[in-house]
This record gives sequence, structure tokens and C-alpha cells, in this order.
Amino acid sequence: MAEIDKNIDVVVVGGGHAGIEASLAAARMGCRVLLVTMSRDAIGRMSCNPAIGGTAKGHLVREIDALGGEMGKIADTTGIQFRLLNRSKGPAVWSPRCQNDREWYSKEAGQRVLVQAGLTIYEGSVVGIEIEEVGSIQRPRILGVVTNRGDKINCRTVVLSAGTFLRGLMHTGLSNREGGRYGEPPAKGLTENLEKLGFASGRLKTGTPPRVDLSTIALSRLEEQHSDNPPHPFSHSTQAITNRLVPMYLTYTNPNTHNILRKGFDRSPLFTGVIKGVGPRYCPSIEDKVVRFEDKERHQIFLEPEGYNTNVVYVNGFSTSLPEDIQEEGLRSIAGLEKVKMLRPGYAVEYDFFPPYQVKLTLETKLIDRLFFAGQINGTSGYEEAAAQGLMAGINAALAVQQKEPFILKRSEAYIGVLIDDLVNKSTEEPYRMFTSRAEHRLVLRQDNADRRLMMKGYNLGLVSEFMVDRLRKKEALISAGIAMAAQHTVSPDKFNPYLEKISEGRIEEKERLAKLLKRPNVRLADLVGLDSLASTPAIKEILSLSEERLKNEILEQIEIELKYEGYIQRQVEQIQKFDAFEDQKIPINFDYGRIKSLSTEGRERLSKIKPESIGQASRISGVTPSDASVLMVFLRG
Repeated sequence: MAEIDKNIDVVVVGGGHAGIEASLAAARMGCRVLLVTMSRDAIGRMSCNPAIGGTAKGHLVREIDALGGEMGKIADTTGIQFRLLNRSKGPAVWSPRCQNDREWYSKEAGQRVLVQAGLTIYEGSVVGIEIEEVGSIQRPRILGVVTNRGDKINCRTVVLSAGTFLRGLMHTGLSNREGGRYGEPPAKGLTENLEKLGFASGRLKTGTPPRVDLSTIALSRLEEQHSDNPPHPFSHSTQAITNRLVPMYLTYTNPNTHNILRKGFDRSPLFTGVIKGVGPRYCPSIEDKVVRFEDKERHQIFLEPEGYNTNVVYVNGFSTSLPEDIQEEGLRSIAGLEKVKMLRPGYAVEYDFFPPYQVKLTLETKLIDRLFFAGQINGTSGYEEAAAQGLMAGINAALAVQQKEPFILKRSEAYIGVLIDDLVNKSTEEPYRMFTSRAEHRLVLRQDNADRRLMMKGYNLGLVSEFMVDRLRKKEALISAGIAMAAQHTVSPDKFNPYLEKISEGRIEEKERLAKLLKRPNVRLADLVGLDSLASTPAIKEILSLSEERLKNEILEQIEIELKYEGYIQRQVEQIQKFDAFEDQKIPINFDYGRIKSLSTEGRERLSKIKPESIGQASRISGVTPSDASVLMVFLRG
């Protein structure tokens, strides 16, 4: 067995979205990082849909970027369509999404990894981890990893982000083959190794739809879905999107499609019990939709080109593991696809995961010090959830090496905090997907203010540049000045009523403060800055003089949102203050819950299993009642 460089600080296992963020973050924080991947050409490969963001997922990408991560920057560089979803609703649920050129995204991600100082790539897979023997220390600590090439790699920390590759098994109809992704082998040995060390594992399932030939689609029969104009970037550092933007296309299944699909149910691995893993409830396969929503006559199908220089189209909404012949017949029953050529059938993938009650809020495992889990190994679904975990695991691995305090985001600070808190406290028996409804403070945790919430934290970690922080400081100062101006500035009926009439808002009869008028649903500050009386105020004059158009628009938007939703935001801030009081009440890591006889049996079992770090965390654990939390609080105070 060959022994590799003893000076490696962090080994990151897996070159997917979690592995990219983990390895880049740790390297940028000054660690010597080794990224282990089966193929350097597969780094950042988009296994399923070549898209980034979407409802709540877009919030995660904006937060990753604000902390100094890479996903938003790569998405902006390689995007071919951009849309801000849910604009008809309030700003709490506005979510950016972009379609990407699949090959370009992977190449761009791989290049950013290749050029990163302090980061080296090792082609292979990890089959086991090595730990020091438990002696006088409380828990074993990581020593290194063992690869399929027979190498032992010594290191100080390990981040496991193996995606869907752990004992991956792909299904189409009743035939299956080993693999974690189309054309790529599974990772073997690691699950068994971790189980021997005491970790509990499970099986999950995800799926992907067929790919079809663009030249065989009757596009004239479909509804075009165009990009926003102008498009909204993910990264706070992107001045503007200059890529050529392409449309996506919308069509629908019909009762005939559903009848065709039913013909294949007797050969479905999902319905015949061949697939044992649990699939994502919120992203079901087309056959699952037909069964679960039997009363629906149609389901949306989005046809999404996979890039500029390819004829491959992703059939979004048609994820399936039905037999190949049924897939093709079903596709050809859909409007616009009557003569479509299927390039590759859809398939389901079963893979191992490790229920995330086994990790701490830092994503370090509870069994082994300096071993971190990130991404689908923790039971999540989606590139964005994986990347968020990878970033946090990479940061905390680097901090562990540097013997610094860990970095944890609260539920009240970020969607990333909600994600990790949910995983640790509630665990998951199905692939976890982020939704805005999971965040109780979502009006404060908007995608538009991610930089204001998190960028200074990224800067303090060494992941955000001085230039971006200077931009943030300027932005904050002008937002404050704008809000103060709006609270004092009044507008007269003769100047303002023509605008109100134009937007179908009621007239004003006397002078009113701008802050009050901006609370009206249809009044937009960006529409008003041209008014003589407003444009001459020092605050607005300075905002309008900015050379960066995007920064100017961001400031005006922030002023308007802060004023329009002022009362609601204040209530959430007060709730957060109460929430943080419980988070500050810490629980010793080795606390013996058996000492408290008045705890419910289930509450005692769950608390002993999760080992919460605070009263707030304890109160959110499934099976812990409000009474249990109160008893625990009284006991600790006593």
C-alpha cells in the first residue's frame, strides 16, 4: 500500500457540487486539500437537470455566493436562460432559477478547481477510512482514507460527499446495472467500512427522465418560455448576464399518455418491489404522478435544451424508470412529441445514505472526530442542498484543522441554517428538498438580502474579497440613507396623483410621506426616482449617481421592500430575538438525559440520540414535546 503526502489537511471525497464547494472553501482558507474523484472530467457534472436554483433552492445559491462559494458564479457564467420565479407573490418567495449548458457548466467547474492554489486532484475512489484507536481520548479521530488503488492517504480531516455513487444501482424497467450515474461505476466498499465503524445506513432512490432529440420536436406546437429581460444573476459579483438566452418549451401529458404508462406498471421496478429505496415525495416520477393524482388529466412537461451546441433536450416532469419501449410510446403521445426520437431512456438510481441524526450542526459526525458528511450522503436531494452542505463542511473542516471555533448558521440567519437544522434534528427517511415553507422566518431570509445577511461572515472566514465587502458597505449606507429620507420626505397630490392613477391606486388629497405611500402594493420606488422633488434629495441623488446599474437597482429594491413590509419584518425580528434566547441556552455535549425522570420516554430516547447543543435545538427534535423542553430547561437552570 502506497502512502500519500502526510501534510494533507483535508481530503474531500467526490467531485460533485458538494465536493466542489468543500474543496474550494478549505483551500481558500489556507488548507492543503486533496479532492478524490473517479474522473477529473466528471467534476461538476449535472447528473439530472442542467439547471440551478428554483423555489427556495435559489435562496440557497444566493447564500452560498454571499459566503464566498462558487455555484452562483458558475451558474451565471454558463446560464442559457434565467427566470425569477414567483414574482406574482411577495418577495419572501421570489426565487432565481437558470438553465445551464450542461457541458460548459462541468468544464467551468472543473477549471476553477484545477487552478485553485492548495488544491490537488486524485483520480480514484475511497473504499475506507482509517481512524486512530480509542484510548484515553473520548472519541476516535480520523487518520486518513484508503483508495481503490491501494493508496493510504494521510490527512487531518475528511469530507465525504459521494452523491448517488455509494453502491449505486440504476433501473430501467426490470433490468438494472451498477452505477451512480449514466456511464459511470458505483463506489463500493465505503458503506461497509462505515457500517463496521458503527454508522447506520439506509437506501434512497432518485430518478431522471429520458433525453430526446431537439430536431424531432414540433416546436411550433409548444408554448415558449422565455428568459427574464433583464435576467437576474445569482452571484453578487456578476455585473450583468451577457450570454445568448434561449427559450424552454411547455407541453402536457394527456389521458392517452397515462394509459400508455399504465401498460408498463407490471414491469416497473417501482411498483413490483425491485426498488427498495425511498424516492422523493416532492419530485415524483411520472408513473408515481399517474397513480397518486389519478383525477388529473394532464401534467406539465418542460422541454429544456441542454446547451448551445447539442441537440439533447431534457424532458422535465417525465422522470421515470419504466421500460424503454413504454417511455418512448408515452413520449410520442404528447403534443409536439409525436415523432420524437428518444436519445436515452430515463432511469432510477438507488444508493446508500447515512441518516443525518449522526452528524452535528457543523456536519462533523458524532462518532468520529474530523469526519464530515455533506450532500446526498445525508439524505438530501438536489445540487443546491448538496453545495450548501459542502460549503459548510469545507469551512468547518478547515476551522478544525486550524483549531478555531466551528461555523454554524442558525435557522434565523439563513436557509442553509434551516437545511442543516432540519437534517440533524428531524433526520429524513426520504430525499430532503428545500422549500420556502420550511423557513419560519422567510420574510427576513429573502434571496435579495443574502449579501446583507451573510457576506461579512464569508469575509471573516477569508472567502469574500475586500472589493465585495466595500460594495456591501456602500450599499448598506445608501439603503439606510434612503429609508431615513423616505420617512421625512413628503410628496404633493399634484405631483403624485398622475402616477397613482396610472397604476390604478387611489388618489391622495394632501401631502403624504413617501414611506407611507411605498406601503401601497403597486407603488414602486424605481418608478418615482425621476420625480423632481425626489431626485434632488441627497440620498436619491447619490444612489442615481452610481456607475454600477445593478447596485443602483438593488439599493432601490431594498429600500422599497424594507418600507413596504416594515411591520411584518419587525414582527419576525422580534420572534428571532426570542428564538435566539433559547439557542443561547447551551446543553453539555455529554449530558445524561436519563437523570431527568420527568422526561417522556420518547423524548429521552430522541434527546440521547441527537445530543442537541441548545434548548432551542432540543425543542425542534421530532418526538420531543414542549413539556419535555420545559422540563429540560428547568433542570439545566437548577
